[in-house]
Amino acid sequence: MDVTTDHIRDKLIKEIGAIHVEVEDTSSNRCAASFKVVVVSPQFEGKPLLARHRMVNTCLADELKEIHAFEQKTLTPEQWEKQKAQ
Repeated sequence: MDVTTDHIRDKLIKEIGAIHVEVEDTSSNRCAASFKVVVVSPQFEGKPLLARHRMVNTCLADELKEIHAFEQKTLTPEQWEKQKAQ
């Protein structure tokens, strides 16, 4: 399986209903071994951080088998708007 930034972004949009996704390949040589993501989804409303991360991890379960490091930030649309305004 080729794990790419586009593949991760598309899957999060499709399966979690994300309205904004930023995916960065943080591998030193961009070899798709390490990723950092920001995911904004209305499905995160009312859910604690751990539940949000579990949603992302479940969505990307197959991909995470191929990735060595994965950092995620999960926000509701309201939290995202507040963060952008700062």
